[in-house]
Amino acid sequence: MRGNVIDIAVGIIIGIAFGAVVNSVVKDIIMPSIGLALGNVDFANLFVVLREGLVPGPYASLAEAQQAGAVSINYGFFINTVVNLLVIAAVVFFLIVRPVVKMQALRTKAEEPAAPTTKECPYCITAIPVKASRCPNCTSELKTA
Repeated sequence: MRGNVIDIAVGIIIGIAFGAVVNSVVKDIIMPSIGLALGNVDFANLFVVLREGLVPGPYASLAEAQQAGAVSINYGFFINTVVNLLVIAAVVFFLIVRPVVKMQALRTKAEEPAAPTTKECPYCITAIPVKASRCPNCTSELKTA
C-alpha cells in the first residue's frame, strides 16, 4: 500500500509540474501567436467592466481596472484556461491513453486461449485427451465427432 501512495504522490507532483509547463507554453507561446494572427490581440487584457471602480473608466488594461477597484469579467483569462485544457487533454490522449490502449490490445492478442487439449467423458465426467476414442477411466467407448 505504501508503494501505491508513493506512486500517487509522484504522479501528482509530476502533474503539477506538467501543468506549470503547459501554462507557460500556452501563455508565452500559443496565445501570443494566436493574438498576432488575430491582429495584435492581448488575451490577458480582454475583459468587460460590470461596475466601475473609484476611478471612472474606460480602463486601458485589466491591471488598471483592478487597481481602480472595478468589477469585471475577465474572459481573456477564460480563453487562456480553455486553451490550457485543450493542450493538456491532447497531450494526455496522445501520449498516455492511445499507447495504453495499444498495449492492452497487444496483450489481449497474446493472451488468446489455445485450442483445448482435453474433453470431458460424458459417462464418468473426467478429463480425457481430445483425440481419445475410449475413456481410460471407465473404458466407455466415445463417439467421434
